[in-house]
Amino acid sequence: MTSCSTRGRWHPLHVVAVIAGFMIWWPLGLAALAYFIWGDRFPREKVRDGFERAKAEFTGFGRDYRGYGFAGQGWSGTGNAAFDDYRRETLRRLEEERRRIEEEGRAFAEFVANLRRARDKEEFDRFMAERNASRNNGEGPNV
Repeated sequence: MTSCSTRGRWHPLHVVAVIAGFMIWWPLGLAALAYFIWGDRFPREKVRDGFERAKAEFTGFGRDYRGYGFAGQGWSGTGNAAFDDYRRETLRRLEEERRRIEEEGRAFAEFVANLRRARDKEEFDRFMAERNASRNNGEGPNV
């Protein structure tokens, strides 16, 4: 028998967390299930020590990527001048294209806003005309 019977009933959120964990990534669901079943049996100090040990082992894993063409904030040179020029030119063209598309997007948004404004004015004018017509037909002269 598991420790769930001694800890009390499972809360529905426990079940949802385990199912969501499995749906997102199966090790996450397995970890959630293990935590809800055996979580009270592990002393927090040992778990924290294990986490710190694992973190220390994986610090070299996230090494600097300068050797792979990426240096912190931007791209570093690859050592091949022709490729670096090609990449620089391609990025410049892409930036120009992005700016052009953003400008077209702004122009289109302005166009749509003008269309909405014109449609709203047309609907308002029609409403006022119908309202004035119903007042003139039903009540006589307009005050």
